[in-house]
Amino acid sequence: MGSFQYSRIPYPLLVLVFLSFIHFTCGTRNLLSLYQPPPMGLTYHNGALLEGELKLSILWYGKFSPAQKSIIVDFLDSLNSAKRRELLKTPTVSKWWQTIQTYLTKAGKKETRLVLSDQFTDENCSIGKNLKKSQISELAHSNSKKGELTLVLTAQDVVVEGFCMSNCGYHGSGQGKKSVFIWVGNSVTQCPGQCAWPFHQPIYGPQDKPLGAPNGDVGADGMVVNIASLMAGVVTNPYRNGYYQGPAEAPLEAASACAGLYGRGAYPGYAGELLVDSISGASYNAHGTNGRKYLLPGLFDPNKSACTTIV
Repeated sequence: MGSFQYSRIPYPLLVLVFLSFIHFTCGTRNLLSLYQPPPMGLTYHNGALLEGELKLSILWYGKFSPAQKSIIVDFLDSLNSAKRRELLKTPTVSKWWQTIQTYLTKAGKKETRLVLSDQFTDENCSIGKNLKKSQISELAHSNSKKGELTLVLTAQDVVVEGFCMSNCGYHGSGQGKKSVFIWVGNSVTQCPGQCAWPFHQPIYGPQDKPLGAPNGDVGADGMVVNIASLMAGVVTNPYRNGYYQGPAEAPLEAASACAGLYGRGAYPGYAGELLVDSISGASYNAHGTNGRKYLLPGLFDPNKSACTTIV
């Protein structure tokens, strides 16, 4: 059995919770109110964190195009890529990741350095296209080694228990080998309004025009948002005794504590002020390797005790 930590709340559920809060506590408050960060910081519960060199393997479960794989691999490579433009205050993926490194240093740990070690492909979906959570755990642990992180990614036609209904992805751990994993699914045909927002109109809430996906793929760009959120969570709270707020079984973590926040001035239904590509018109907030652009979630900054964005 593994322990599961969930990604950001699917967007429609976030809006419904927000609207309920307005109805019962504020009466006349409206959606023009700015996003409100959690009232308290994330508490460190003295558990192990994923420090030092962290080897990562990817399991591509189902059919992914070479372009989709490249979008995701380039994002992972970008986490460690500190270029000269960092000195010019250009928003980059690695600069976004520095907020997570702050959690490590505050706990007296080594900074985390991600190393992509292996990639595995199961294009024919060896155990089917309708998976239970326990099967995700089995897939992860069959491709992992002690102390490593496995990223299980399922294609758009693979159905996973709880996907869209209660989460857009999650991270968990194996008790025996102390290995950890992340699962994220491609939501483009199943629930893009929940797990690929703001690149798709939400099912509920304000129906503004969706943003352009920075790499031209709603499914893959939406997966990057969820992978980023869960990478932040798994490094800072891998075994349910790291950094989090609330109950250990349903914690708010470094990124999930700031759900729906991507740029300054964000509120439910509005992702915030973002950068716009002059050619494609796509929205983004971070530069990556190989000329990539990404939209990354806001993070709870332990130094500021507030949710922050890279732009």
